[in-house]
Amino acid sequence: MTRSRYRIYEDYYPYFLTCTVVGWLPVFTRPDTVQIVYDSWRFLGDQERLVIYGYVILENHLHLIASSPDLAKEIGDFKSFTARRLIDYLEANGARTLLKLLHLLKARHKADRNYQFWQEGSHPQQIQNAEMMRQKLEYIHRNPVERGYVEDPTHWRYSSARNYGGIPGLFPVQTEW
Repeated sequence: MTRSRYRIYEDYYPYFLTCTVVGWLPVFTRPDTVQIVYDSWRFLGDQERLVIYGYVILENHLHLIASSPDLAKEIGDFKSFTARRLIDYLEANGARTLLKLLHLLKARHKADRNYQFWQEGSHPQQIQNAEMMRQKLEYIHRNPVERGYVEDPTHWRYSSARNYGGIPGLFPVQTEW
C-alpha cells in the first residue's frame, strides 16, 4: 500500500495545512467571522492542544502551520467547532445567500446536517526542516500580496507576517521553531 503524502503520519512535527470554505465562498470578509477562527485557535492553544507557528486568513480559505500531539483530531475539532459557530453567525445576521450556497454545496453523504462549511481535508504537508518552514511561512505571508490585496505582507491584518515582522499581530504565534 502506498502512502499519500497528504496525511498526518507523525505527530509533534509542524504541518502546513489549508482549510477552504466550500465553493470558495467569501465568508471571512467580516472581522466577526475571523474572530471565530481566532477564538477557536486560542482555546486549543490554551488547552495545550495546538501550537500555531504561522497563518493567513483570506476571504475564502486559510493556511496555517501547526503542531499538536494529535493534529488530525485537533484540526477536525477546529473545523467542526468553527463551522457550527460560523453558520450560527450567518443565520443570526441574515446571510441567506451564503447559507443557501452552503446548503447547495453540501456533499450528498452529509445527510446529518443542513449545511457544509469547510471542504473536506486540509492537505497536510509535514514541515521537515527549517528551510521548508521558512518557505511555507513565506508562501503563507505572501498570499495576500500575490492576490493584489496589499503590497507588503505585514499590511495584511489577518496574518502572522505581522508577528514575524516585529509588529503586534492580532493573534499570537510561536515564532521560535
